[in-house]
Amino acid sequence: MALKDILPLDALLGGGNSRKKKKKVDREALASPIMRVPRMDVRAARDLMDIGIRELYQLQGRSAESLMEDILAKKPDAPEYRLPYLRMAIYFAENENPNPDQLHPSAWMD
Repeated sequence: MALKDILPLDALLGGGNSRKKKKKVDREALASPIMRVPRMDVRAARDLMDIGIRELYQLQGRSAESLMEDILAKKPDAPEYRLPYLRMAIYFAENENPNPDQLHPSAWMD
């Protein structure tokens, strides 16, 4: 029995796809003011940025459902789990002293 029968030659020599690719990090979304919302999802922040919401004050008086419609118009495959994050972000933007119990996405699920 040869060594190549036990261990693939490209793994032994370091060839092939033996290394995992690093995930892409959305640094712009991470650095955005929207990420000041505790427990905010970076992908939800990116969705808001993609529809033109860049500052927290822009969320005041908005409906999470209408924001989600705008997001779905731009990205039809956007998952519905982001809706609680939008509700939480609006609550955070509209309240100077938000209740810590309300700053979790599970508090905003239907």
